[in-house]
Amino acid sequence: MLKISLLILFLYLLATTTALAHTPYMACYDNGDKTISCFAEFSDGSSAEATPIKVVDSTNTIIVSGKMDELGEFTFNRPTSPYHVIFDAGPGHRVIEKSTNIIE
Repeated sequence: MLKISLLILFLYLLATTTALAHTPYMACYDNGDKTISCFAEFSDGSSAEATPIKVVDSTNTIIVSGKMDELGEFTFNRPTSPYHVIFDAGPGHRVIEKSTNIIE
C-alpha cells in the first residue's frame, strides 16, 4: 500500500511541476515609422533570446524570419498586406499575433 501511495504522490508532483512550466508572452507594436517591434519573454522571467520568430502572409508564406535579440526584441518592416507574427519556442510554446491586433 505504501508503494502505491508513493507512486501516486510522485505522479502528482510530476504533473504539477509540468503544469508550472514557463509560458511564452509576446506583444507587437506599430512604431509609426513603417516598422513593427515585437517583444517576447517567458512567464518565469527567462529570456526569449534566440527564439525563432517569423512573419507570414495570409497564405502562410514567410515574409520575414529571424530570432529574438538579447533583449527579446525583433523589429521588421511593416508588410503592406495582412500578416501575422509567429513566436515559436517549441511545442506548446507558440504565440501568434494577427496584424489587425497590432497598433501604435
